[in-house]
Amino acid sequence: MSKVLVLNASYEPLNITSWRRAVVLLLKGKAESVEHNGKYLYPEFPLPSVIRLFHYVSIPYKEMPLTRRNVFERDQHTCQYCKVKGEQLTLDHIIPRSRGGLDLWENLITACVRCNVKKGNRTPKEANMTLLSKPRKPHNTLNFEIVKHTKGNVNQEWKKYVIGIL
Repeated sequence: MSKVLVLNASYEPLNITSWRRAVVLLLKGKAESVEHNGKYLYPEFPLPSVIRLFHYVSIPYKEMPLTRRNVFERDQHTCQYCKVKGEQLTLDHIIPRSRGGLDLWENLITACVRCNVKKGNRTPKEANMTLLSKPRKPHNTLNFEIVKHTKGNVNQEWKKYVIGIL
């Protein structure tokens, strides 16, 4: 069904959970419903879209894993050379692996097959190709997930709680 934004007692975004887990937290008295999106579990029980925990939870920093899917998501499924969007995308090493380039957030981008072949075993400068933006490591796993779950008109009720993230 839908995902639910979990706020800490201080109203800071804490994580994203399933609607089932959110309902359990509500029924156990560990959280309160702050927003709902008009969907109902029962006629008298609106499904929450944002809940707030009653007790503050301290969460250690969690690093974003470097995966193919996460690089595509960071680059918004767009070729970083020609702006083409779609499914025919590959990963490109800015400094090619054959020349010592590593698998790092700062060295991997999304590229269409055409641009990846054109660039070949060269750096973008050597291939006379310009990057749309400098690739960087996402700062926070939660921020990354929130951006992903608020694309388009989805979860609009989250926006007032995640203003600094979006």
